[in-house]
Amino acid sequence: MWSNVIKLRIRDLREDHDLTQQTVAEVLMCDQSLYSKYERGERPLPLDLAIKLADLYNVSLDYIVGREQ
Repeated sequence: MWSNVIKLRIRDLREDHDLTQQTVAEVLMCDQSLYSKYERGERPLPLDLAIKLADLYNVSLDYIVGREQ
């Protein structure tokens, strides 16, 4: 269940900030295709990348994993 929350949160955050998957992938220093798998829930999001995303979007890790609204 938590992976569903993560994939929805990271996609929604990206879209809310009007960023492309390619742009976010560049920030994370990974391929766009790999980042797409994180958004689709096909690969687990590593902690170090979750931290980078939280910093990018100025949200907490708790928000990314669904522990806070």
